[in-house]
Amino acid sequence: MAFSFNFDVEVETAPPLLSAAEEKPKLEKEVLQEDENNEAGKHQDSRMETGVKKAKEHIPPQDCEHLLENTVTETFSLGTLPPIHYLNESVLEQTASERADREMILSQNIGSHSDLISGVYEGGLHIWECTIDLLEHLESAGETFSGKRVLDLGCGAGLLGILALKRGAKEVHFQDYNSTVIEELTLPNVMLNCDDDDDDEEGDSDSAASKKKKSPELPPQAGLAKCRFFSGDWTSFLPLVLSSEPPPQYDLIFTSETIYNTAYYPSLHEVFLQLLAPAGLVYLATKAHYFGVGGGLHLFESFVEQKDVFNIKSLKEVEEGLKRHVVALSFKKRD
Repeated sequence: MAFSFNFDVEVETAPPLLSAAEEKPKLEKEVLQEDENNEAGKHQDSRMETGVKKAKEHIPPQDCEHLLENTVTETFSLGTLPPIHYLNESVLEQTASERADREMILSQNIGSHSDLISGVYEGGLHIWECTIDLLEHLESAGETFSGKRVLDLGCGAGLLGILALKRGAKEVHFQDYNSTVIEELTLPNVMLNCDDDDDDEEGDSDSAASKKKKSPELPPQAGLAKCRFFSGDWTSFLPLVLSSEPPPQYDLIFTSETIYNTAYYPSLHEVFLQLLAPAGLVYLATKAHYFGVGGGLHLFESFVEQKDVFNIKSLKEVEEGLKRHVVALSFKKRD
């Protein structure tokens, strides 16, 4: 542990007088900072008053190029999967002051040194190991996506939905708790992968993540046209997406590291119940137990069994470190 000692003796001096020209930008900066703080306060107040983080749909801007300027990206490569590009998490955090962050989650995440701030930030900036587990399973199982409607629930960086998009899915919808995650991470990541030439690139297959700088190009609008982006908690997300005409029915729902809190199980189960197509499949990647939070696979399985709506099947187990699982949920057949 490093210690710092300050032996300077404070001497009170009058602050230097500023000219009108110097004072104006100073005041404008203070007002701007106050507005940002007020906006963040509004987000927090709305959650406190209702207990629900209001859902919204994020429409990609017509001019998307600025979202990819001066980005540092990494590439995930695995076996037969197409390369998946994504923004470097560390650079994203280090440039927090330059980004639109009305929820203040980038700064709070850095300041708290935490991957999760319950009810404020639900971990969407980090690519968790269970997401990689699910990608590995999809590669080994040869899952196909052509013509399918896919929901990446609790998407974060969006790697699972991006894989479906690059493999021919008809529609891919992305949802995360935080609007900042959708706007500053998910949407740019989708744009990085909308270039049709990506599937033909010959990357370094020996490296799971190779860093590189990418010169951004405006992605084909056809790729983004297949996508929709949502933020907010599941309780408010569900009625918002069901208000679409016609309401979506997803052939595949991906969700990774989303059962860490037992309080979320009812709303998560309701999303599956209302949005999964009759013959659809939910892929869930999770740790066996989440210490300090309380959730885990056993508790979720018990919850699902009590509801008696879905079958749950084990697909993959990872013994390294804390035990991890990939499971599939499908509707029970009724007589």
